[in-house]
Amino acid sequence: MPELLAVCVVHQLHDDAGTIGTTAIDKRPVAGRVKVGPYGVYADVQADRKHHGGLEQALYVYAEEDAAYWQAELGRDLPPGAFGENLRTSGIDVNAARIGEVWRIGETVEVEVTKPRRPCATFARWMGPDLERGWVKRFADSGRLGPYLRVLRNGTIGAGDAITVVSVPAGAPTVMDAFRRP
Repeated sequence: MPELLAVCVVHQLHDDAGTIGTTAIDKRPVAGRVKVGPYGVYADVQADRKHHGGLEQALYVYAEEDAAYWQAELGRDLPPGAFGENLRTSGIDVNAARIGEVWRIGETVEVEVTKPRRPCATFARWMGPDLERGWVKRFADSGRLGPYLRVLRNGTIGAGDAITVVSVPAGAPTVMDAFRRP
């Protein structure tokens, strides 16, 4: 059964060489249950609100199965939050999810898949100087991007909560189909 493994929020803001000058990509798991509202997990922030956050990108989700792939590829531990994600899941292929698909997390929170993550230079810098050059293309080519979610129904979530696919729009593109479109 699909499960929420971790809920992650910003741990610390970091200086960044990008145009904003700071990044909130450093996400870490929090203990217990956490409130989720229209703009995502309470206590989380986005430094670059032009490209991250907002109603359409309230939450970023990444699968444990995809993180395990990268751990093997890179030879290093990539715990929940390492990709800047708010939610680390298990047992659900987040990249095969369809745009408009609705999930229930726990008993109350409902979310809708809105779009794929588009990797950026900030993400490449975050992954480290050994990966910075070529990382964006390598990550994109892997097909392991993870989607953004819109919050449809507020509530609380926590590690261990079940994830239930509530509805799947017929004929809608998958997260990866949407990414590959020009």
